[in-house]
Amino acid sequence: MRVGVLGPLEVTDGGGEKVQVGGARLRALLIRLALDAGSVVAVEALTGALWPQDGPADPVHSLHSLVSRLRRALPAAILQVPGGYRLDLPPDAVDALRFERLARQGRQALREDDPQPAVERLRAALALWRGEALTDVADAPYAWAAAARLHELRLAATEDRIAAELRLSGDHSALVAELEELLAAHPLRERLRALLIETLHATGRRAEALAAFESFRATLAEELGAGPGPELKELHLALLRAESPVRGNLRAPLSSFVGRVEEQAHLIRQLNERRLVTLLGPGGVGKSRLATRAASELAAGFPGGAWLVELASVTDPAALPQTIVTTLGLTGPGRPGDQMGRLADALPASPTLIVLDNCEHLIDAAARLVEDLLGRCPHLRVLATSREPLGLLGEALSPLAPLPAADGVRLLADRAAAVRPGFTLSEEGRAAAERICARLDGLPLAIELAAARLRYASVEQVAAGLGDRFLMLTGGSRTALPRHRTLRAVVSWSWDLLSREERAAVERLAVFPGSFTPEAAARVSGWAAVEDFADRSLLQFVPGPQPRYLMLETVREYGLERLAESGGLAEARAAHAAYFAELAEHAEPRLRGAGQLTWVRRLRADRDDLLAAVRFAADSGDAATASRLGAGLRFFWTIAEDPGEAAALLRGVLNVAPHPEVAAAYLLNLVLAAEGGRAKGEAGGLLALAAGCERPATKAMIEALVALITGDAAPGLAAIDAGLPRSAAWDRGVLWFVRSFLDGGLGDMEAMRTDLGQAATAFRACGEHWGQATALSYLAFARTTLGDFEAGAAALEESIGLARDLGTGDGQRVWLAMVRSHTGQTAAARAELLDVLRGNPPASRLGLARVQLANLARFDGDLDAAARHLAEAAVSRDPLFLLARAQLAVARGEDAGPDLAEAFALALEIWDMPLVAMAAVAVASWRLATDASEAAGVLGAAHALRGGPDARHPDVERPARVLRAELGEPAYHAAYEHARRLDRAVAISLVKAALAHTR
Repeated sequence: MRVGVLGPLEVTDGGGEKVQVGGARLRALLIRLALDAGSVVAVEALTGALWPQDGPADPVHSLHSLVSRLRRALPAAILQVPGGYRLDLPPDAVDALRFERLARQGRQALREDDPQPAVERLRAALALWRGEALTDVADAPYAWAAAARLHELRLAATEDRIAAELRLSGDHSALVAELEELLAAHPLRERLRALLIETLHATGRRAEALAAFESFRATLAEELGAGPGPELKELHLALLRAESPVRGNLRAPLSSFVGRVEEQAHLIRQLNERRLVTLLGPGGVGKSRLATRAASELAAGFPGGAWLVELASVTDPAALPQTIVTTLGLTGPGRPGDQMGRLADALPASPTLIVLDNCEHLIDAAARLVEDLLGRCPHLRVLATSREPLGLLGEALSPLAPLPAADGVRLLADRAAAVRPGFTLSEEGRAAAERICARLDGLPLAIELAAARLRYASVEQVAAGLGDRFLMLTGGSRTALPRHRTLRAVVSWSWDLLSREERAAVERLAVFPGSFTPEAAARVSGWAAVEDFADRSLLQFVPGPQPRYLMLETVREYGLERLAESGGLAEARAAHAAYFAELAEHAEPRLRGAGQLTWVRRLRADRDDLLAAVRFAADSGDAATASRLGAGLRFFWTIAEDPGEAAALLRGVLNVAPHPEVAAAYLLNLVLAAEGGRAKGEAGGLLALAAGCERPATKAMIEALVALITGDAAPGLAAIDAGLPRSAAWDRGVLWFVRSFLDGGLGDMEAMRTDLGQAATAFRACGEHWGQATALSYLAFARTTLGDFEAGAAALEESIGLARDLGTGDGQRVWLAMVRSHTGQTAAARAELLDVLRGNPPASRLGLARVQLANLARFDGDLDAAARHLAEAAVSRDPLFLLARAQLAVARGEDAGPDLAEAFALALEIWDMPLVAMAAVAVASWRLATDASEAAGVLGAAHALRGGPDARHPDVERPARVLRAELGEPAYHAAYEHARRLDRAVAISLVKAALAHTR
């Protein structure tokens, strides 16, 4: 469905058929909702818009009646939500909102000097107008400001469109008539006047352009006693200067310039302030193009000319002065034996700009020449491009980074459209284009080489082919220098400038997949002065509290290829793994105390390298190194990774090097991920590892966790009781924490609360964060299950503060939102969950937040919103997701049986009694309509399984309320209390029987 308000109200359905909306008030209501499509419009705002004066006695009731009538015309488009109503359409379905988006995008493209897409978007935006905006409600006070705003935006978009069209080649004479017509309606609008002057000048009517300025100046002076603004004055001055042609040899580019808006502005500021600026960056990053563009922008301010001196083909350092003389076409008095003197004498005395392009292979000679020239010629400025600085006093450096993702995709699409007319990026194609740009490090030259491949291949095919980027990315411009025609040649040029020892060191640095410290670089490559390679743009400096360096992926792949050819790859990777094994061992004990935050941050910075070291040790069969890495990283992964991911990493280490400490961490993460059932088949092997373990805490932890996942709590409790007295404080915290899970499996929530309090106290004594945060989050669950919501929320808030210091806490925030919803704070709960989603959490946390948002929507009666949230949760095998979907099916009167059966089976498999209890509650809701007495018993069984009533949970409170009304309090109480006193096995059997009745 689409709604048009840029003209008379027009509504079309999904098939393009017009929908009639009769009645002035109905149209006014729809227009007011459409102006905020997708957002809630408060009841007060709607009644004020419809009845600004002399409204009905009961405007809220009258509004409800109007909404009901409007819903008959537009089924399912109007939603009632807390506090107001929402037109349930995406903003782009309303022409005014689509116009604003396209106009914004067009203006942004214009600011980034990309006129073609700017023109396309602005034309599309303006084409949406069918007349005056909001004509159906022109007399309504609420519409006056909105209509005036839209009118101003339309005029600004028209100006932007004309400005963009002026930047494209072609005949602009038709724009003169359009601008004169607009100025007749808006005679004092300066931007329209400036555009008219620019257009007259662009069409060769310079005298008329000057006359247009003078006429406007006189009008302002006569009518307002003021003068033109600074931009118009600057334009007038530029017209006057246009009589003198700009000197130099800068050529107009053949293709558009994409991005680099801030970099260009910064470079121009530097050239205005300094006499020597060096533009730095790796090969292919676009230094020459940016330098030429900046010089062109400044050329008018250099009467002596703006000159590009290309040095790439110069091989003899002594030829540098003559190269400049030849490029500038200079002649001057002879000074035998003094080349520099002859060059200095021949340079113009007026301000002159020289761009020395590609200095890196002649760096020493170029530095001497520039220093001498600047000393002799006070009006000379030099812009050099190089992969390393000239190293002169007074030199201003301007490092050029790779293109950001959005600009890289725009560049790829622009260049692809040039070789393949009609080329556009679909949504899937855009995702592939983003992968291409990321794999190519945002290097413009590499992206342009990839775009050339799109003449015959799809974006997806090019993305897939980048596994061998050097073989694929060939065939650059015929007129380009040889080192710019292939990606391999771009990187080889930098390699060839290194000594043999430097090449060997850089190649060994290629084994670092992530950023690294100078210490790590020295240990692996044997080269201490790693900043040398950053100066030559082979490494990127990563700012931060500790200096770090990063190798671009393109450079890295070339280095690995060279390293493999020389036979040194395995040795370098072994040195890399050995260094990080030592780092992991050093960090491990420091993660369990007051230094935890410092070492978590340090290891996070090395995450990619640590994972690479583990993979290499595993792939090469180096069990000793794999064991050292796994034992050293086991707790870091527990802190920093999603529990499921951490379990997978630890399992990978165990496959190569069985180690009891790794096994204990593996089991703990499986339990935290609610996937403990996966390890049932491994129980014997894991217990064998525990038997040979010397550390009492580790032995007890393995035995207790195996007991937990196999559903036999007694040996687990005995193992912990034996291990606690012989363990240090942090180990005691872990053992109390594991014991609390055994309590939960037994349905003893009071014991769980006590043990979690002991765990939190032990962790607090160590001064670390993760243990405290985790224990407190589970303590909150135990407290709320027992009905102490205030204490539960306080524990969660403390947990969130601790976890936030670790860069985590999304899971705790989701549970805090649910606690708030159980105490009636629905708006605060929803806001918390939406804020979690905005933070782009890990997939598991995102899914959990979506599930809880679905539950909140269901509690509010918005079943369609609940279904949408579940569709976006993408965690189909998660018991919580299955239970949410089952409860939604119950609310809709649909079949919940399959989801209930699967969720109940999964909860039993991992022996999570609180989760089994949640499944039992869902079964009770399902049985409510067919057997009230059985449903009451199942609710009581849920109480027995979780060890507490959890009476304020909406999914517990609702069926309990309905059953009390249907059965009467005595019968409900008898059935509930009988089941509540059952032991665990009988309670589970009762739920199973009820579940069987649903099929």
